[in-house]
Amino acid sequence: MNKSEINFTVELDKDRIPDKIFWDATENPNEGINETKAISVGVWDQYHKGLLGINLWTKDMPVDEMNHFVVDLIGNIAQMVSDSTQDPVIINTLNEAGQKIAKHLEEEAKRQSQQQQQ
Repeated sequence: MNKSEINFTVELDKDRIPDKIFWDATENPNEGINETKAISVGVWDQYHKGLLGINLWTKDMPVDEMNHFVVDLIGNIAQMVSDSTQDPVIINTLNEAGQKIAKHLEEEAKRQSQQQQQ
């Protein structure tokens, strides 16, 4: 039997806030441990029929990158639904939500850029 492992290491500050997050995986295309600013892991609890989720981000994760991460997560979930259930209503709803958030972020970035130029 083949096995694949995914490992996370989280360094916490004195207040137990993530300072650094590292990850590695058996099938990681990059050698060695990789540092990241955020992780989101969802595990299906088959006994209680619900999500067990871990969402962590470091205190120095920039807000714009966190927002981009959210858009990418939504796209990833849409792809998961496409691959697993092919439910077109859920897929379209997720894709529309991701596009709407991405558009909002673009408009916010333009607005902030215009304010900085003034």
